[in-house]
Amino acid sequence: MAETEHWQWQEPGGAWKGAGLYHFTLTVTDRQPMLGRLITPDDDPARARVVRTALGDALVDCLMSIPSHHPELQVLHFCLMPDHLHAVLYVRRTMPKGIRTVARGFWQAAKKLGRACSQPGSSFVVPNDIREELKEESRRLEDTAASLCGQMGEEAYYRLEPVFREMPFIRPMARYSQLQTTIRYIDMNPQRLATKRLRPGFFRVQKDIAIGSRKYDGVGNAALLLELAYAPVHVRHIWVEKAQHGDSQELRDYKNGCVLQARRAVVMVSPFISPDEKQVQQVLLREQHPFILLTDNGFRDYYKPADSLFDACAQGRLLILSPWPYDGGKRHISRADCVALNAMAEEICRQLNQGL
Repeated sequence: MAETEHWQWQEPGGAWKGAGLYHFTLTVTDRQPMLGRLITPDDDPARARVVRTALGDALVDCLMSIPSHHPELQVLHFCLMPDHLHAVLYVRRTMPKGIRTVARGFWQAAKKLGRACSQPGSSFVVPNDIREELKEESRRLEDTAASLCGQMGEEAYYRLEPVFREMPFIRPMARYSQLQTTIRYIDMNPQRLATKRLRPGFFRVQKDIAIGSRKYDGVGNAALLLELAYAPVHVRHIWVEKAQHGDSQELRDYKNGCVLQARRAVVMVSPFISPDEKQVQQVLLREQHPFILLTDNGFRDYYKPADSLFDACAQGRLLILSPWPYDGGKRHISRADCVALNAMAEEICRQLNQGL
């Protein structure tokens, strides 16, 4: 009784056999923390680390063995979390069958390890972080996985609840410059999880936040809706066009004015779409002013803000609002969305300034 396979490509139609960099993620079914336990010494997220379970340790060993089967591939970096594994894979030359074959083989091996943990009476919780004991338990898992099918019978074996139901997700990196960004994102995972656990209120999706007659979903500090003054950030095209023709005074004055308002405890509100608006946002982040960000997509399960916004959210300086539910297929913001979000930012400021 084989499991149904689900394979989702970021971009359809490619065999993905050529040289390139790939961000690879394997997730435990239902996000169960079966791969490790997060430790946060002295409640300091910067010191957070993950102590692997036997399954987590065996999964890492399996990942690191991939180049022995596919010498054209190198594991550049990885991070094991309690419920998922991140890795950066480097394909150095054209592969005979492509990255999909590698991912499928790794997935099949991971499922065998997972089924060993699903055996009644098995234990995958590591009582301590003694490495030799951990390796011993990992070897026992691998031996169990190899013989379990024969012991239980094929039908009963495949009825075991799968630990890894879905194949790994792979995202290609379009540019080499994305490598350092991806590695930083991976390395920050333990710190971000620790921060979310220590300050859960700021990262929990809040539904139906009413502002005037409109409702939003939000993530962040909802108390920012109780401040005294609000102002939108909306750079007009006419100022940009003038700047392109040499007259940048009006644009500079507007952006400087936004920052001066923030320094006077005015909460700035915007989708921060254009490059000039993003410059204002960067100053707000650098000077640690609170602001409200409108986004064109809602919040998926286990949402966390992007790298540049995460600290601001954790410190209560940010509220992210979306008027629309999450759409997993959405890639680009439309002009209609831009116009609508800018109008909503101005509407929010009017409503809040009037105390509604």
